Amino acid sequence: MPADSGMAFVLVQHLDPTHESLGAELIGRHTSMPVVEVRAEMPVEENCVYVIPPNRYLTISGGTLHLTEPLERRGLRVPIDFFLRSLAQDQQERAIGIILSGTGTDGTLGVREIKAAGGIVVAQSPETCQFDGMPRSAINTGVVDYVLPVEKMPAAIIDYLRHWHIKGDNNQPAAAEEAPDQLHTILGLLRARVKYDFSCYKKGTLVRRIQRRMSLHHIADMSAYVDYLRKNKDDLDDLYRDLLIGVTNFFRDPEAWEALEKQVIASLIRDCDPQAPLRAWVAGCATGEEAYSLAMILIEQLHLAGKGCAVQLFASDIDPQALQIARAGVYPENIAADVSPERLRQFFTVGEHTYRVNKEVREAVVFAQQNVISDPPFSKLDLITCRNLLIYLEAPVQKTILSLFHFGLRPGGYLFLGGSETISQQRGMFEPISRKCRIYRRIGQTRLDKVQLPIRIVDGNRPALGAQLKADGQHDRRLASIAQQLVLQRFAPACVLINQQAEVLYLNGPIDRYLQLPDGHLASDLMAMARDGVRIKLRSAVHQALRDGQAVQMSGARVKVHNKYHDVRISVESVKHPREAEGLLLVMFEEEEARKSGGRATRIPAAATRETVAPESDYEDIIGRLEGDLRTTRGDLQSTIEDLETSNEEFKAANEEVT
Repeated sequence: MPADSGMAFVLVQHLDPTHESLGAELIGRHTSMPVVEVRAEMPVEENCVYVIPPNRYLTISGGTLHLTEPLERRGLRVPIDFFLRSLAQDQQERAIGIILSGTGTDGTLGVREIKAAGGIVVAQSPETCQFDGMPRSAINTGVVDYVLPVEKMPAAIIDYLRHWHIKGDNNQPAAAEEAPDQLHTILGLLRARVKYDFSCYKKGTLVRRIQRRMSLHHIADMSAYVDYLRKNKDDLDDLYRDLLIGVTNFFRDPEAWEALEKQVIASLIRDCDPQAPLRAWVAGCATGEEAYSLAMILIEQLHLAGKGCAVQLFASDIDPQALQIARAGVYPENIAADVSPERLRQFFTVGEHTYRVNKEVREAVVFAQQNVISDPPFSKLDLITCRNLLIYLEAPVQKTILSLFHFGLRPGGYLFLGGSETISQQRGMFEPISRKCRIYRRIGQTRLDKVQLPIRIVDGNRPALGAQLKADGQHDRRLASIAQQLVLQRFAPACVLINQQAEVLYLNGPIDRYLQLPDGHLASDLMAMARDGVRIKLRSAVHQALRDGQAVQMSGARVKVHNKYHDVRISVESVKHPREAEGLLLVMFEEEEARKSGGRATRIPAAATRETVAPESDYEDIIGRLEGDLRTTRGDLQSTIEDLETSNEEFKAANEEVT
């Protein structure tokens, strides 16, 4: 790279901790820049190359490199993630993360933090790598800006650095602050493309993310970028993902999690009613690490206390791609840097360079797509966590969302915010439990007049809802909408919309009790997702509804929830209205106890429904039980074979010793 590039290079490798490295010497043969092995407290200078020494972790702060020893002598080491995370925090939008050939997933978590800080991420083209594990893992995050062979990286990076946004030249005539019309146009294009309104976001955040996209495409002014977006619709999707990028990982800010565990969760479990579930909501859950962290702590504390309280943990986000990752619960192996060995053993299963959240934790969390700005909140909650979301929103919107959280929490419920967020605008609604860790308790009476949905910015200063709603009758309609949502949450049955091929198109309600994501490749087939006690009856009901064209109700399915079996009735009916949904099927699950007690209403009119007690139902139950017995027997036989093989090996070894 040329001498005017204004860059310093830090090379972090996976090195044998017991051998000296020749990296600095070897690299020095291929560049005219000075190449040095890092020593403690070494200031970074432009156009120099710094190489990590063996058996050390490397960080940067204040433009100075620091060395530390790995915490564990053996086991998984993630020096690349360790450095990239510190680089993102120290250099922000000037950080550049480059992932080259290598095995494993080291670097995957670090590049996400660089992208969230406004920097750029480059990965080597997998087909040009000797080992493609690390580049592929980084690319799969969706945050990589350039995927290039090594020889094409210098030109792309230099062009990026020469953009006025990166150089810090704020005298450009096309700066976004001087082009509000173009900014509004871009937001309008996004709204039309992805059906999401970013007008509630802070203007500075939007401007920085848009300017970053402009620098990636080497576009100088905002009007030219507007033209580019109009001609390249796919880049609107990339801009949308950039604007949604947030930083998340397991047990982020460990001190805050420890405070939450000791000061909130312990007391919630101590005082919990065994007949009532603990209810929590993780708002803005992204790829699920935050929700699973909370679930693990709740499960741990319940086991320690010997309590049998059920857990209802709702996790929501607007990003469907992030939710897909969250539901699968598969993460790179380098989460070992954030999750203790004890929790890894208890709550995860090991894959090839991955950890997967186990069934107990996955079943404790229900993920849902939700826009916290416009959709009604969950209710009767013991705890809400919303970390590092409010900081991106305008102050009036923050205030309104905090009112929604107050509405959703039960009296005395708790709110857990990110390290840069406070409740200063809503002091009459919350009191601090830990100011340092941003933990608060709900106080005061419920104020429906403070609950505003949807939230919309007017003139960039205040929500478009307020006292004027009462004047035009919208206030009553808003309260009616909230009431309808609460009724639906409490009384509506879990339901699934499917097509003629039994492919899932839409889910609603507590569907996780009856369906689960299968291992491996994500599928949309309803039968593949059905739990064991439901699958046979569900297949029969869907088949009859398709065959006869009539609504079907079928009893006799059973699900196990919190070590207790529940009888379930399955209803299937054809959708004839609206016209665009014609030909689809609505599948509903209703627990028999709830129906008998009036907890949930039957949705299918009696006159249009044929109660189905199939002649083969007894045989289906017998078949189901036999299949379960066969699985158990197969497992017992496998264990017996393994024991015999072990005994045989021991016998051979003993025989050889005697001989």
